[in-house]
Amino acid sequence: MSFDPWLTVASLGIGIIVGLTGMGGGALMTPMLVLFFNIPPLTAVSSDLVAAAVMKPVGSAVHLRRGTVNLALVKWLCIGSIPSAFAGVLLLKVIGSGAAAQQWLKIALGVALLLAAAGLIVRAYLRLLERAARLDGRAEPLPQGRPVVQVRVWPTVAIGAVGGLVVGLTSVGSGSLIIIALMAIYPTLKASELVGTDLLQAVPLVAAAALGHVFLGDFHLDLTLSLLLGSVPGVWLGAQLSARAPGGLVRRALAFVLLASALKLLGTSNTVTVVLLLAALLIGPPLWVVARRRHGFRAFSGRLGSLGAARRSPSVERRNAPV
Repeated sequence: MSFDPWLTVASLGIGIIVGLTGMGGGALMTPMLVLFFNIPPLTAVSSDLVAAAVMKPVGSAVHLRRGTVNLALVKWLCIGSIPSAFAGVLLLKVIGSGAAAQQWLKIALGVALLLAAAGLIVRAYLRLLERAARLDGRAEPLPQGRPVVQVRVWPTVAIGAVGGLVVGLTSVGSGSLIIIALMAIYPTLKASELVGTDLLQAVPLVAAAALGHVFLGDFHLDLTLSLLLGSVPGVWLGAQLSARAPGGLVRRALAFVLLASALKLLGTSNTVTVVLLLAALLIGPPLWVVARRRHGFRAFSGRLGSLGAARRSPSVERRNAPV
C-alpha cells in the first residue's frame, strides 16, 4: 500500500468537519476508507485509530487550558474505557481477518454509524429542550464557573466500558456516543465542559485502542501518514472556521452522511438506500420545524433564531439585535 494523494485530500475534508463540529472523525474516516478506497475494514479501523490518537490531544489541550474539563469524570470514564478498548481489539483478533470476519466488522461498523447518527439527532433535540427551559425560566441558570456535579461512579464507568468496546471494534463512538450518554446523566454540565471532558477522555481511550491495533490489528504506516497529512491541517482549519459556520447545518449534514454510510455498510440495495435518504431529506426538516415551534422557537434558526420567539423575551432580541 503506497501513498495516495486523493486519500490525503479526502481526509482533509473530514478533518475540517471534525474541527467544525468536534464529532465525526472515526464515523466518517473509516467508512470513507472502506467504501471509496476499498480498504479492508480491519485495516481501516486500525489506521484510523492510530491517526486519531495523534489528532485528539490537540483539541483536548485547548479545553484543558480553558478549564472546561471535568477531571473526575475523565478518570472514571478511562477506568472503564481503557481496558474495554483493549478487549475490543482482542475480540477482533479472536474473530480473525478472513472474509467472514471482515463482513462481520462491516456490519458492526454500520450499526455503530446508525447509533452515531441517532446520537447527533438526540443531542440536538436535548439542546433544544435545554435552551427552551432556560428561556422559560423552568430551569435554573447554569453556574457561571465550573459546574459542581456529583459523580455517579458506576454509570460513568459503564459508559466508558461500552464506549471503549465500540471504539476498539469499530473506531466509532469516542466523539459521539459517549458524549450523548454524558448529557443524559450529567444534564447540569455546560456544553463546553461536556465537549472538553469527552475530548480529554478520548485521548487515552483512542490511544489504548490504537496501541492494541498496532500490535494485534492490521496497521499500515503509509496509510496512516496519508490520513494525517490531510486530517491534521483540516482539523486546524475547521477549528478556525467553527465560529463562523452554522454548526446546526453542519451537524445535520453530518447525520445525513452517517446514515448513508451506515446503509451501504449494512449491504442495503441502492434503491432502498435512495428511498430512505430521500425520506430523511423530506421528513426530517419539517419534523425539526415542528419541534422548534412546539418549544417556542422560530421555525428556522437565523442569527437570532436560537434566542427564542419574541413572545419569550422580546427584550433579549432587542438587546442582541445587530447595530
